[in-house]
Amino acid sequence: MGLYAKYKRRDSELPRHREKIMHSIEKDLILDQNVLSVFYGGSIGENSTDLFSDIDLRIIVNDKVFEEYRLNKKERAKKWGNVLFFEDNPRASHTVAHYINFIKVDAFYYRSQQLQPSVWLQNIKIVHDMAGVMLALSEKSKGLTYQPALEEVESWRNKFFAYVHEIYRRVSRGEIYYALHCLDNLRLSIVTAWHMEAGLQPNTFGDWARLQGTRSKLETWQLKLLEEWFSSPKPSEIMKVMTSMFPEFRRVHACLCHKVGLEENDVLAEKVLGMVNLDKESRRDQWRK
Repeated sequence: MGLYAKYKRRDSELPRHREKIMHSIEKDLILDQNVLSVFYGGSIGENSTDLFSDIDLRIIVNDKVFEEYRLNKKERAKKWGNVLFFEDNPRASHTVAHYINFIKVDAFYYRSQQLQPSVWLQNIKIVHDMAGVMLALSEKSKGLTYQPALEEVESWRNKFFAYVHEIYRRVSRGEIYYALHCLDNLRLSIVTAWHMEAGLQPNTFGDWARLQGTRSKLETWQLKLLEEWFSSPKPSEIMKVMTSMFPEFRRVHACLCHKVGLEENDVLAEKVLGMVNLDKESRRDQWRK
């Protein structure tokens, strides 16, 4: 990666710093009798780390101490290294610690019976498992596959429609950043559909992790479309990029409807898109460059 030469040396040391923090984490947690299991997800779990991979840490604790450990999550993270700052919601059961060496740890706490077999547990690295619970869950998870539900596809379609109309409203009001935000969500909606089409669990909406770059599971032509769907802040270009997504929406929408048995309802789709799909002349008149 090495985008900035001034940080090249620091960035080259990140894997070593990550290993050092992981060693501190394991040394601390494995000796704690209230910690039932410790495992890593994300790129560590998949054995696909790069220079900038986070530590996606999952901790299962005895139910009787869960609340105590949840409340103490930030203090615990300070044991693993020199914390620069936290991203934290006091009510949440996780915290994100940013360390002085540019390593980030996402630490999640769970009760003993909270986790169930899931496609997210197919690729994990277990470093402590007092009763073998996580090993059993991981094995059960390996046989699972993701398939979108009818309700999931219907909700996806309606959100796509909503973002299309919102882009028009925000451009008309001159709220360009808002319009660009909606355009980004429109792109992400298409990516979500591509994952559903391929039988891949989509990211949590809003999360662009692993959707581009070397770790992306998208096809080359899909990545190319994402590049083509970039937009400047010019109102005319925002509208142009929005409408350029419609052909791929129609294709993947038809595919998903067939996959889950949802009525395609082309009449509704074209009516929704047609309300903002301005022709060339009217677009030039309304939003001059």
